[in-house]
Amino acid sequence: MTLREQQLERADRRGATVPARHDTSHFGRSGPDELVPSRYALRVGEIDVMVVSDGVLSLPGAMLGHNADPAVRAAWLKDMFLPPDAFDWALNVVVVRSGGRTILIDAGLGFDPDLHLPRAGQLIKRLEAAGIDLESLTDVVLTHMHMDHIGGLLVDGVKDRLRPDLRIHVAAAEVEFWASPDFSRTVMPSPIPDVLRSTAQRFLNEYRGRLRLFDEQHEVAPGVVVSRTGGHTPGHSVVRLASGGERLTFAGDAVFPVSFDHPEWHNGFEHDPEEAINVRFKLFRELAATGELLVATHLSFPSVGRVAVAGNAFRFVPAYWDY
Repeated sequence: MTLREQQLERADRRGATVPARHDTSHFGRSGPDELVPSRYALRVGEIDVMVVSDGVLSLPGAMLGHNADPAVRAAWLKDMFLPPDAFDWALNVVVVRSGGRTILIDAGLGFDPDLHLPRAGQLIKRLEAAGIDLESLTDVVLTHMHMDHIGGLLVDGVKDRLRPDLRIHVAAAEVEFWASPDFSRTVMPSPIPDVLRSTAQRFLNEYRGRLRLFDEQHEVAPGVVVSRTGGHTPGHSVVRLASGGERLTFAGDAVFPVSFDHPEWHNGFEHDPEEAINVRFKLFRELAATGELLVATHLSFPSVGRVAVAGNAFRFVPAYWDY
């Protein structure tokens, strides 16, 4: 008997009901247990949401704020009890179910293209552990086309398991950018720029026929809207969920862990750093005003929380795990 069946049996004996707010059974069969949880499920009104960890990326700490005074950046890392020379970036994706559609938002790193990132690229097996079949996906939304957001779709055998009518939603400006990408304003160690370029080109070669391009905004399913922000990349987008008076925004790479204390710091992956700052400030002010939930790719798993104003900056208020 499964845990869920045991809960239902006990509830039936008490004449009670089992709350379904964080019931992951909506997503499919139970998968194998893991020592460390790699998924977190919640509901936004009538929309089912699951945050899934693709692992972590270990990158130079300087990439968190390459325009910052090195001493100030080092002090921030020390205050956070983090090492001075490297930072483990969480790598989160989201699965959403709304209106009969099952939507994967971003696809993780997928494979390690000679970058020595062995702790990332866990998405496919973790989807399986969550009982989510690749065949059940009706849509994929890409916040942008950096390798850690599209690589999961390039894992051997994945494309053959996806349904032939799968729709991949991405901003037209993003596809246009990667036809001839400009890295002149990024600060990334070698060979990352070359790998970003080659991975994006491979993705376009394999999936161009399934792309559904939008200019500024597109509703993917009831209450699931993707909107272009630009900044991080020209076509970078966020995904907003709204149902039953509840809201959640998946911010992709508009937000990093240091962004709350220092939204003005340039991230090394940002192709237009000044515009990325504008996007961050606008998004933070909006989220602080609405009180809605925030999830972002590189916030520590499960990344679910809210934004509050803290003087001239902001603070992240993690949601309590409701289990």
